[in-house]
Amino acid sequence: MPEWLRTLIRWSLWGGFFLALVGLIVALYFFSEASRFDLAEVGKMPARTLILDRNGTHIGSAGGNNRSLITRKDLPDFLVHALCAREDKDFYTHWGVDPIGLARATFRNVGDGKFTQGASTLSMQLARNTYGEEHKQLKEKSIHRKLLEIALTLRIESRYSKDEILANYLNRIYFGAGCHGVDQAARTYFGKPVSALNEAECAMIVGIIRGPHIFSPFRNLDAAKEQESQVLARMKTMKFVTDADIERISKIPIKLVPQEKRTTELSYVQEAVQKELQEIIDDEDIRDGGLIVHSTLDSGWQARLEADLAASLLKIEQSKDWKYPVFASYQAGEEPTYLQCAAVTLETKSGGILGLVGGRDYAHSRFDRSTGARRDLGAAFEPWIAAAASERGKLVLPGKPVQTGRQIGPRETVRIAKRCGITGPFQESEDVFRGIAAATPMELATGLATLGNSGNRPKPFLIQSITTTDGKVLYQAKPNLSPAIGAPAAKEAAALLESTAGTRVYGGATGSGRDAWLARLGPKGSTAIWVGFDQPQKISSPAQLDEVLGDIAKRLGN
Repeated sequence: MPEWLRTLIRWSLWGGFFLALVGLIVALYFFSEASRFDLAEVGKMPARTLILDRNGTHIGSAGGNNRSLITRKDLPDFLVHALCAREDKDFYTHWGVDPIGLARATFRNVGDGKFTQGASTLSMQLARNTYGEEHKQLKEKSIHRKLLEIALTLRIESRYSKDEILANYLNRIYFGAGCHGVDQAARTYFGKPVSALNEAECAMIVGIIRGPHIFSPFRNLDAAKEQESQVLARMKTMKFVTDADIERISKIPIKLVPQEKRTTELSYVQEAVQKELQEIIDDEDIRDGGLIVHSTLDSGWQARLEADLAASLLKIEQSKDWKYPVFASYQAGEEPTYLQCAAVTLETKSGGILGLVGGRDYAHSRFDRSTGARRDLGAAFEPWIAAAASERGKLVLPGKPVQTGRQIGPRETVRIAKRCGITGPFQESEDVFRGIAAATPMELATGLATLGNSGNRPKPFLIQSITTTDGKVLYQAKPNLSPAIGAPAAKEAAALLESTAGTRVYGGATGSGRDAWLARLGPKGSTAIWVGFDQPQKISSPAQLDEVLGDIAKRLGN
């Protein structure tokens, strides 16, 4: 044998031995790291998420409080086939890691020059979903994370059966619309347990997994149906279904739970917090369960808003001249026809929502009027006419909105109002100066906050921060302020609200008498209150309207 060949073989053997030794050391290190994780956590239901007000008072919960764990026997075989076809075709044959897929992803990452491909099996996703939030190294895209994930996955595979891994995976993942776990998703979307899903529903619910926020059928049914089609096509490739099966399944109608039955919250404000929480969880890739949500709400002020509005409206309904249905006589199952209300209070400087009322009774009607009741402002629009005039150097004539507005015209008035957060629709004629300009209570509160914040418009928000139970910050809100008008114009417009003990208040009805507004700009908070009927009609006499608005203002005080 030539000497050069002997040398090559010798160095190859030493090189192979060295690489094997390094590989063994690396494997021992990551298996040692993986041994620190408690495998019992895999089969546990995540703890409830607690919601606190700005002072730390517990005001609600989310997540694990309305979830149930399923096992493999609860899952339709069609759903299991759909999941494996879409997410992990070799799930029942590999040992937790797909070597071919991992090699393919590695070459792709090297070619891209960054970590873009993960090649995660269902078992690897279960490991990340179970421990990822508490362990930062399982959230970052890196070679270190992938090796630790592989070692942890092998431990899970040695502890749990394939059916248990599949069930635990489906118990943990997020399906959009506040649904955590496949059974809660089935009940939320289709009104039935997962065991009762038909083939079309199984395909759709599997399709949601890759984009819970954008593929939720409540948000975008067409996109959810497209995902259903893609799942069925993948099942055909894997020979789970035929063309005839796909044609038959595609004709099965999808019946979603009606809007009025979709939420299980107890109040308008809790539902609003839940909606914002789910958006943040989706956007920030936070695993729900066992979290502490610190809201911007002031539970004391929230209670005052609810109680004072209820008392004032009941007072007008009890007057001898009241000719409409009253709240106290409402019977379950009837369409609410009594006098309604909505209110929003924003922290002027930041836009944090201190209080929110969406109606008189959440159990009667779940329609949130604080963001959905878009009504003409009437004389309550005058401050923004003044703001537009002042911004353009024109004279502000208090109590004369038409004369004030004529100096700059409807178009410029509308433009300034929109900059302050009032979006209309507007009557783009001189009628806009008479208050033919629509807004929701949320928009009016935002406009008030803009005037009280030197012309800077805050974006309303409900969640200040999200932390783990041990205090680790997962999300921190940053107040979003945008310049709308100059400080002098904002100050002059705010001066139109009557100043009383540091609190500026406007109260009045629109010209039609169908809507009544109360605008309150206090030292710290900006409050907009609307009173009216869901189906617009004249409320009462001007005297009675003035009485109820005055009563609300008096009850709220400073």
